[in-house]
Amino acid sequence: MAEHTPGTDTPVSVNVPDKPALEGLEDALTRRWRGEGTYKFNPETTREQVYSIDTPPPTASGSLHVGHMFSYTQTDVLARYKRMRGKNVFYPMGWDDNGLPTERRVQNFYGVRCDPSVPYNPDYQPPATPAKNQRDFDVVSRRNFIELCETLAVEDEKVFENLFSTLGLSVDWDLTYRTIDDVSRSVSQRAFLANLTAGDAYMAEAPTLWDVTFRTAVAQAELEDREMPGAYYRYAFETADGKKVHIETTRPELLPACVALVAHPDDERYQKLFGTTVKSPLFGVEVEVKAHPLAKPDKGAGIAMVCTFGDLTDVTWWRELQLPTRSIVGRDGRIVAETPEWISTEAGKANYAELAGKTVFSAKEKVVELLTAAGELDGEPKKMSHPVNFYEKGDKPLEVVTSRQWYIRNGGRDEDRRERLIGRGREIDFHPAFMRSRYENWIEGLNGDWLVSRQRFFGVPIPVWYPLDASGNPDYDNPVLPSDEMLPVDPAAEPAPGFEESQRNQPGGFIGDADVLDTWATSSLTPQIVGKWSRDEAFFNNVFPFDLRPQGHDIIRTWLFSTAVRADALNGCAPWKHAALSGWILDPDRKKMSKSKGNVVVPTDVLEQFGADAVRYWAASAKLGADTAYEVAQMKIGRRLAIKMLNASKFVLNLGATEASVLADDAAVVTNPLDISLLGQLADVVETATAAFEKYDHARALQVTESFFWSFTDDYVELIKDRAYGAAGQAEQDSVLATLATTLDALLRLFAPFLPFATEEVWSWWRAGSVHRAEWPTTAGLATVASAADKGLLGTVGLALGGIRKAKSEAKVKQRTEVLTATISGSAAQVAQLEAGLGDLKAAGNAREVMLAEAEGELTVTKVELAAAEAAAE
Repeated sequence: MAEHTPGTDTPVSVNVPDKPALEGLEDALTRRWRGEGTYKFNPETTREQVYSIDTPPPTASGSLHVGHMFSYTQTDVLARYKRMRGKNVFYPMGWDDNGLPTERRVQNFYGVRCDPSVPYNPDYQPPATPAKNQRDFDVVSRRNFIELCETLAVEDEKVFENLFSTLGLSVDWDLTYRTIDDVSRSVSQRAFLANLTAGDAYMAEAPTLWDVTFRTAVAQAELEDREMPGAYYRYAFETADGKKVHIETTRPELLPACVALVAHPDDERYQKLFGTTVKSPLFGVEVEVKAHPLAKPDKGAGIAMVCTFGDLTDVTWWRELQLPTRSIVGRDGRIVAETPEWISTEAGKANYAELAGKTVFSAKEKVVELLTAAGELDGEPKKMSHPVNFYEKGDKPLEVVTSRQWYIRNGGRDEDRRERLIGRGREIDFHPAFMRSRYENWIEGLNGDWLVSRQRFFGVPIPVWYPLDASGNPDYDNPVLPSDEMLPVDPAAEPAPGFEESQRNQPGGFIGDADVLDTWATSSLTPQIVGKWSRDEAFFNNVFPFDLRPQGHDIIRTWLFSTAVRADALNGCAPWKHAALSGWILDPDRKKMSKSKGNVVVPTDVLEQFGADAVRYWAASAKLGADTAYEVAQMKIGRRLAIKMLNASKFVLNLGATEASVLADDAAVVTNPLDISLLGQLADVVETATAAFEKYDHARALQVTESFFWSFTDDYVELIKDRAYGAAGQAEQDSVLATLATTLDALLRLFAPFLPFATEEVWSWWRAGSVHRAEWPTTAGLATVASAADKGLLGTVGLALGGIRKAKSEAKVKQRTEVLTATISGSAAQVAQLEAGLGDLKAAGNAREVMLAEAEGELTVTKVELAAAEAAAE
């Protein structure tokens, strides 16, 4: 590091290490940045000064993978650029430790399972060794379970924070939060209560997608279609006059739940049946034949069996045709034990008894067996494959059950709100722009409001109690709500306002809502949580609407949309000005990397092998929205670039370049055409990189900067060594040193967002403070010299030098061998450029005489006569 005069920021010496290296920089510089508060947000600010980032909180339940390094680096590059542009960057970090992944991890890690009915034990300690079988796990209260979740999540978060710090994220680590901490729970519950008061949240008993394994409701955004084998089973219903009406279905087990047959209104085969009834086989239940445009005449028999509920199309028919509800599948995925009242015949009751208590799979087998025995099955089942709805984290097909759930209005049933939310999306600049269509397409395809209640244990409790009447029945229409001062609350563990705990579950008393909010219902409030909404309005107004939401393109439908829904309802605006969408990381087979697929690469391995700057280079080389292959080769290039940055900077500074040499407003010291050419190119690079960053195209900024850097090191530095050592006199030396210092200064700033460790290390050799608090380079000091520059001169002279060196290599002599004479041919413009740079060319090529000749075609170096010299080393 450069030494400094006490009481000043001015270096008194340039201190370049003998052997610069990348090793150890991450640890040393991370400690320094933390200690000096390099990335600290200043709350004493105005909105115009702030650039606020709604950082995605990673799920803190296990381990990170290279995909995280990829997307978070792309965000950090932009944060560093904005900071260098003078912005007061609000760059927090959250941990998403609220939800099913954490719950499952805690269950298995400690050997516990939650039962909200169990009382809280303040002295509880989990077993030292968890039981192998879940049936033997300790049963604990929800409060105890949450405490264990928080304990384990905090330990995971320490590992994550260390990894992100090693990667060089310029986060203000004093601005962290957890989506399950007291503040987040309070904000989430406060927002829910605000939605409820405004009519934007409501409870309804309705068909609900249900995962029978996790025993929880699932929202539309959490669905995943998976191709599954199946079969069409053909059997007949009977009309009043004894005629057969055949249907084909993949779910014969739902025959007892049939409520109608549906055909297309234009289907002449069934038009005479519309409005009549038919009787179901096995169970003898009469159902009406209805017309609906969603029925497909060319699918199966052209007439469908509507059950409550086989799939979401059944839900649509049930709702629009106002059909009765006849549910037979329970929340455990089994056929309910009690015979439904609509099955009245003795034969029907006997057949139903054969199904009662079975899983849907076993029930299907039994119904097919009964149909076959009764001679009702028409032909063999026709095997097929079809998409089936799954919960994205589940392993069994979803069922549709009727249950009482909480919803937040999202435009799925409200055309005006839908259009308003599409309008909110148009207030946001999407990067890349085409990603906006994914947002709008999702909204246009919604078929219902956002289901936000979950039947889980670890999460933000729904802050509602229900009074019980004299018979002990809950009054769902008049919920008891907490005051704001009570938040956060847990209705399963705390009595309702105005009641005693002894009145819980008692007639005339109360019950608490046992459900928790969907994890997205809290994650959708990250701007409000970290921005101090409802707690410090002045602070909130200085960061909101946020300037940037960075995230993956695959969660536009969940996180991005849900956040827009909450901001629209709570704040009446879009939550951010820009959305930067990162692509996926692909494995060598071009498949998305994910922990669930088992094809991820652990970040610590590549960080240790190549260093943070190299990994950041790979990530920043990809444009926003682009799916990118995991490429070790690209990381190797990044490491080579960072090492070259150290070595080239060492060379430049050892030539005598200092801070005093950097051009300010007066560029008169730069007189050599080659120097002017380089600075002209530098001005273009600064303009292009700046424009690219302003368009959120960091990859373009890196590409133009890197291209210039290699030209600078491979051509310019090699050409000017003689002048830099003073061989051409003081004026020429001053010109080259000013050019070297100015270029190095600008390159360090240009590369700082991408290679924060290498650039900070070099900066410390000759400059005070941090390069990451330095201003972004401008062309102000280069304007005069750039206007006079022949920007192609350096390239032409560099090409000629390459030709001379090639001749020496082909002659197998060392590069210091003298060239007695050589001829360089090119266009008139190239000859003029060569004449301007001839002194540097001859010095760099150790050429006594160079003849220039005009000729058509490409520049060539011929007639090279070499002095006798020792042969090049093999």
